[in-house]
Amino acid sequence: MISAATGVQVIPSMPFMQAIGMEKDELVQALGVFFTVATVALAFNLSTAGLLDQTTALPGVIAMACSFAGMAIGQRVRTRMKPEVFRRWFLIAMIFLGIYLAGSAIYNLIA
Repeated sequence: MISAATGVQVIPSMPFMQAIGMEKDELVQALGVFFTVATVALAFNLSTAGLLDQTTALPGVIAMACSFAGMAIGQRVRTRMKPEVFRRWFLIAMIFLGIYLAGSAIYNLIA
């Protein structure tokens, strides 16, 4: 419900999965499955509402290609990292994502 209300899939899923103590490979795989299901559901909802057409789908396809490339690179990096190092950098990245989202929301309120 939080994900649907905010349009952000990371916030409700990542803290929960992190809190239950998943290992790094389990965490990344679970987040991947969650994001895939959420993205397919979003695409279905947008298409049934008539908001997903060729002009709006093209940037999404490009973003998906970049995401898959990033996942391949991330997988190579992740296999070389110790679990403690991975967890630390993962949480640091989530903190920066939170700061970015909060900054964007404040900027949009001001502008």
